[in-house]
Amino acid sequence: MSGYVLLPRLFTAMELDRLRDAVEQVHAAVVSAAEAGQTQLTVWPDGHRLEEIDGTTIHWEPDAPGKAVRSLSPVSGMSPVIDALWTDPRLTRPMAALLSSLPTPMARSLGASSLGPFVAKLNFKRAGVGSEFAWHQDFPYWYGCAGSSAYEIATAIVMLDDNTVANGAMTLVPGSHLGGPARRDPRDPTGLYVDPAAVDESAAVTIEAPAGSVLMFPGLMVHRSAPNRTATDRRSLLFCFQPAGRPELSALTYDAERLASLP
Repeated sequence: MSGYVLLPRLFTAMELDRLRDAVEQVHAAVVSAAEAGQTQLTVWPDGHRLEEIDGTTIHWEPDAPGKAVRSLSPVSGMSPVIDALWTDPRLTRPMAALLSSLPTPMARSLGASSLGPFVAKLNFKRAGVGSEFAWHQDFPYWYGCAGSSAYEIATAIVMLDDNTVANGAMTLVPGSHLGGPARRDPRDPTGLYVDPAAVDESAAVTIEAPAGSVLMFPGLMVHRSAPNRTATDRRSLLFCFQPAGRPELSALTYDAERLASLP
């Protein structure tokens, strides 16, 4: 069981134009608010800088000249064009099927109507400065926030631009989610990255797909992405789903001490 679903060209060119416009408007609004107002700055143990403004966190590119945004989260409630995708059956139906395939009691009973939001996020790999993301699972951070509920969260990535090897398309290890929480890198000060020695890179697959495609996978999937050194952006909208009725990420607090209970 590979554990991931790739849906090529799910969105039309016209829909993509609207989504790209919405994404750039959100980006501009958040960055403008951060420059004009008082933000809450957090520096993670690995040196990455995060600024929170009006409930949205800006993760800045760590090594880019000037200020380039790596991600914005959460972005729900900032654009009706983006928010509409939470209930779009093109996402909810395959996502319900994916979550139902996971080996958890709650997930096996899910239908499209019983899905709820966990977090919506914008990822940017801007032309020439988009940085790599080392081997990781989304699960450990979510576990630090949501505890065991993190086992029943999965992500749908809407690709707003073509994804290629050259611009840092995601690489994942099919079936890796079945191994549970992976051994984490002892050299990583955040405690969130996977130990590279524990990754079977010979089984890894790089997901190249045209703009408008959607990639879905559970939080335990081991994956990474390379830097974007091309002349064009690679932008992504991420919708992380969970069973309905559970708190969203914005209502939770990350507790690094929870990670001590993982393998």
